[in-house]
Amino acid sequence: MKLYGYFRSSATYRVRIALNLKGIPWQSVVVDLRAPVSAQHTREFRGLNPHGLIPVLVDGERTLTQSLAIIEYLEETQPQPPLLPRDAAARAEVRALALAVACDIHPLNNLRVLNHLRGPLGHDDAAVNAWYGHWIAQGFAALERDAARLSGDGRHMYGTAVTLADVCLVPQMANARRYHCDVTPYPTLRAICAYLESLPAFAQAAPEGQPDASAA
Repeated sequence: MKLYGYFRSSATYRVRIALNLKGIPWQSVVVDLRAPVSAQHTREFRGLNPHGLIPVLVDGERTLTQSLAIIEYLEETQPQPPLLPRDAAARAEVRALALAVACDIHPLNNLRVLNHLRGPLGHDDAAVNAWYGHWIAQGFAALERDAARLSGDGRHMYGTAVTLADVCLVPQMANARRYHCDVTPYPTLRAICAYLESLPAFAQAAPEGQPDASAA
């Protein structure tokens, strides 16, 4: 498998974690999002994904986009270890936690949104960072309550095993720390992330360990 992505992309980070958890060999293909390279806008990359977004997973003749769709594909084709519970209601709860990150928090703080705030809208870094922090605070406050209710051991977002919710939380927490957001009000989330980041599959997927990190 080939994974097209960028080391700081939290969506790509999610897929790296899932591939590692499932023990699937994969090759990294760097898509440098930074100007002036902006590889996501090239004709070659748009041929893979017309939306110009990462990650993209190429598995043989299949080209897949959208991190959660990719992870669910991996879940269905390589079911062990499972990232979704067997019970239908439990699966829905885990997906809700994952979607709270992937659909509610992340899109508002995506690089293209931040660049639009800085560029066409003319906001300075202080305003952009305030925007980022606002949406992290809103999302994490709710997730903190969710985790306090649904975690079975204080080390996982749901129950006592790694799920899709954990795969989504860790990259978002890493982004929050990178933007100097105050995460002290979320002790449950911090404890969960501290445990998960100690696991090899998560540690090996961390941005600083990726081949393109050295060029940052």
